[in-house]
Order: sequence, then structure tokens, then C-alpha cells
Amino acid sequence: MAHLLEIRFHGRGGQGAWTASQILALAALKEGKYVQSFPTFGPERMGAPIEAYTRISDEPINLHCGIYNPDVIVVLDPTLLGSQVLRGMKPSSILVVNSKDKPKEIREKLKVTDGKIWSIDATSLAVRILGRGITNTAMVGAAVRATQIVSLQSVLDVIKETFEESIVEKNVELIKKAYEEVVSE
Repeated sequence: MAHLLEIRFHGRGGQGAWTASQILALAALKEGKYVQSFPTFGPERMGAPIEAYTRISDEPINLHCGIYNPDVIVVLDPTLLGSQVLRGMKPSSILVVNSKDKPKEIREKLKVTDGKIWSIDATSLAVRILGRGITNTAMVGAAVRATQIVSLQSVLDVIKETFEESIVEKNVELIKKAYEEVVSE
């Protein structure tokens, strides 16, 4: 089977976790890859925990279920960090977290022994650039840097093609900054 990358996004209703999943999927599609992007939420209220999934492969994807053992876990809201976010994490999984903490501190707090951890204070970055703490595009930039599954340019092209003109420039800046500033241990 061809390489299949499964990504699980964790956020809260209204933070744009599914939008982040879709941006990544569209960037992969732009590069000729096969993709899936879907959320798990229903009538939850704004602020309730939600998950969104992205699958990216070089061959058609025949799976039609949630992602239980993700290759990549992206956490948009640091208040969600805990066992629910880590469930199904494999020794080779990559954890990309919106946090002021360094990857080593996150590893110690969560008692994670395996995998690679990346962190960025996406909230502060988003507030500085967008004027509000919406972290989804910053976390896409961080996830792209951590995984290299798609090019940064493909992500930026998706933003330019799909976002309203009034918010494109700031989101492009935010993605680039997050890509540059995310750190790993």
C-alpha cells in the first residue's frame, strides 16, 4: 500500500479545525495526491471540543472511518491537551501543539515517551497578525513544517484561492511565520 498519512485535528467549535483540515487536503489535492477531509461534530455549541480528520495518499483512499491511530495530531487549543488528544498515538506519531511551552516541557507534562513533538505559540502569533486568536491557519503552517507532506507554496495558493480577499494577506503572513517559528526537540 502506498504511503497514507492520517492527521487528526483537535480544536473547539468555532476555531476552524475543520477549515485547517480542508486547507491541508486542498493543498495535497493541488499536488496530485488523494485526500479526505471530514469533521466529527454535530449540533455542539461554540467552544465544544471537536475533531477533524485529513487523509493524504499517493493512491486512492478506501478507508471511510475516523482516524484512530493518527500519524499526526494537531492541537489548535492547548486547553484540550490530555489523554483524549493522545489516544491512539503511535511511537512514530508527530504531535503539533499550539502552546507557549517548549516541546520538552509538553513531553514531560503529558508523559509522552515516543514520537516527535513540535510547538508554537500560535495564539499569540495570531493575535499579533490577525488581531484575534484564531489559530487554524497558523497550525496548518506548523503542521506542514513538521510533516513536509505538502509544500508551503501549495498551502499559500489554497489560501489565495479560497479565502476572502480581505483576509488573504494576513493569513499568508501568519502561515509563513508559523512555518518558520514552530520548534521541535
